Amino acid sequence: MSLFRDDGIVLRTQKLGEADRIITLLTRGHGRVRAVARGVRRTKSKFGARLEPFSHVDVQFFARGSDLLGRGLPLCTQTETIAPYGSGIVGDYDRYTAGTAMLETAERFTDHEGEPAVQQYLLLVGGLRTLAGGEHAPGLVLDAFLLRSLAVNGYAPSFGDCARCGLPGPNRHFSVSAGGTVCGDCRVPGSVVPSPEALRLLGALLAGDWPTADATEARHAREGSGLVSAYLHWHLERGLRSLRYVRQSQG
Repeated sequence: MSLFRDDGIVLRTQKLGEADRIITLLTRGHGRVRAVARGVRRTKSKFGARLEPFSHVDVQFFARGSDLLGRGLPLCTQTETIAPYGSGIVGDYDRYTAGTAMLETAERFTDHEGEPAVQQYLLLVGGLRTLAGGEHAPGLVLDAFLLRSLAVNGYAPSFGDCARCGLPGPNRHFSVSAGGTVCGDCRVPGSVVPSPEALRLLGALLAGDWPTADATEARHAREGSGLVSAYLHWHLERGLRSLRYVRQSQG
């Protein structure tokens, strides 16, 4: 038997029995963790209110030996709120749909339970904090998070130099299969020719250049979002269910 403690973001919840839930979290030290929270669906449970999606929490887990070997789920025995990001997200449709896509992305990029994913965890915490603060358009925050998640998982796209031969940019063509912008000689079937403004925006989002990103026209932001979505779909091998709602909200 073992007790361990970690802080994490609640990614999603599932009903279990009459009063319990299975909570999926992305934690700092243990990666993605699924655990059982007893009695949290009872109306008088303050414990349950802390374990909602978007919440940043400090949780104590209790695991039997078999749980540590993957034969069962640990229990959430204590929890304290670090930051209730949901309070600044769930009341706004655009923020909520963008935030939901961020949670789904973080879960998809952490396939193996218990495997540390510190960079992905820190990206999610920072992304939700920015989204809840409302300083930037939700779509821009989401695209920045998606691009940086791709980068920390080894799929960083190029928005300037040719992704194949390294020819200094700007380059006109963009290919999701080639890894981003490509020169005329390296162009592959299926390449597109985005506007320079859309490519400049995506480069700014990846680099954290918010003044440039915030000044971008909406039409170029929508074009950039389409490129990010296609690139993410290619590397995840299937799209995010939540992105369909984000695109509707940005339309």
